[in-house]
Amino acid sequence: MGTMSVEVPEIDQLLAMTSPARYGDELPDEGGRGGALHLSSVLPAISSAIGHPIPTAIHADPKRLQEALGLPDARSAVVVLVDGLGYWNINMRLGHSPYLRSLMADGVNQRPIATCMPSTTVAAMSTFGTGTCPGLTGMTGYTQLNPDNGEICQLISFKNAPAPLKLQQQPTIFERLAEQDVRVTSSGLPKFAFSALTQAALRGSDYISNDDPRRRIMTAAKAANTPGLTYVYLRDVDKIGHNYGWDSDKWIGTYERIDAQLSLLRRSVPKNTLIVIVADHGMITADPEACIDIASEPQLMRGVANVGGEPRCVMLYGEDGENPEDIAARWRDVLGERAQVRTRRQAIEEGVYGPVDERVKSMIGDVVVSAAGSTTIVDSRTQAEKAMHLPSVHGSLTYMESDIPCLIDVA
Repeated sequence: MGTMSVEVPEIDQLLAMTSPARYGDELPDEGGRGGALHLSSVLPAISSAIGHPIPTAIHADPKRLQEALGLPDARSAVVVLVDGLGYWNINMRLGHSPYLRSLMADGVNQRPIATCMPSTTVAAMSTFGTGTCPGLTGMTGYTQLNPDNGEICQLISFKNAPAPLKLQQQPTIFERLAEQDVRVTSSGLPKFAFSALTQAALRGSDYISNDDPRRRIMTAAKAANTPGLTYVYLRDVDKIGHNYGWDSDKWIGTYERIDAQLSLLRRSVPKNTLIVIVADHGMITADPEACIDIASEPQLMRGVANVGGEPRCVMLYGEDGENPEDIAARWRDVLGERAQVRTRRQAIEEGVYGPVDERVKSMIGDVVVSAAGSTTIVDSRTQAEKAMHLPSVHGSLTYMESDIPCLIDVA
């Protein structure tokens, strides 16, 4: 057992930019991030823990991942993904979560793992579901270029996007377990059962839907009686964080309810069930005074045909004949330390998206801008007022956004 709590750094440290996480089966070097301690490692590691190891295009050795994450062997496992509940968001509000606080007392849980870049739901869900990376899944941001029509598409609802299976061609862990006749069950909201995002990132399970939160938890607990894997998705922390702020009273109330649901799951699953709790990303509080509207900055719009991504990670698609290096130079001149600016070539060379399939390259912006501190970057020409002024956001490379939990419990 470890100490009763994790030491939480000062907020300035949590808002500092990290290096992009690496992909692979090794533990990260001193000061490094990712590798075996990465969101992409979780399902391959669990597949090994339940006796049906599934290697992926990124991870060749699921057993090594299982050992690195500290997962014990189990006949049955439940993995819960809590949207938006970053590692530091948990630890800054542990007083409101008795069950999560009890898990944080265990040394194996006193370390974050890394999510992908960008630290946002569509990229992270496909990274999690396939055990790979955005450079292979083709899901590189909330919005991105659709190469079929040259227009910007949105990947939560897949508005104006390629068909889910055309865009995201990596097999999911759920699919591959089901091919081995392993039970794979998802317990979630009816609206997500056949959604485009589920088809793209999480296809392959037996999806049992229910509108009632308690019944969803009890469905997952019942499923765990049969050997195999159960998946539970909890979305409200992210939803409330975007609408009211991640540290608002409404968020704290939601956080308390999520903790109670997780505690109910723990009490209800069969003995010796492995429980793993993860998130897709963390959240930061946006600074309204640090909001940059690119529509009012002519220098930023020079040579830019389309803008994708989201307020914390913007992707710029250049006009025909425009040199991405020139666009990047202009953005660096205007934004200075308020953002990290990479060309697509630089981002790929640095491994920001993991290995990048040739068909995915054009989906990534010619220039990728990661907001620093509490800065947000918006575009009033295309975004609604509410979307430009969300109180809490995510997507960039700060510790607060990119450190996520991988909490382990055994009933």
